Amino acid sequence: MRRGSLVLAVLSMLPEKKYGYELLKKMNELEFNLSQDTLYPLLRRLDEQNLIDSEWIVDTTRPRKYYIINENGRSLLIDLTKEWKSQNTRLMEVMNGD
Repeated sequence: MRRGSLVLAVLSMLPEKKYGYELLKKMNELEFNLSQDTLYPLLRRLDEQNLIDSEWIVDTTRPRKYYIINENGRSLLIDLTKEWKSQNTRLMEVMNGD
């Protein structure tokens, strides 16, 4: 469950460009408790699957790789959101004894 929720969360947080540490910090503020060892491989995998776009920006004091969701990622995000809501509804029914 956690793995699927991380993909959903990361895609949801990338409507505009963010660099990895910025994303990691925001996710940990939201209590996802991620490490770099979890986030960066996930970002690479999403990039390889053509769900996000990445670009190095080197005009600052420290070069940073920025990520943003692309059209394929937005389509998957819509599907994952529907599935998450549906599963959440079913789980709540089970937990409530319905």
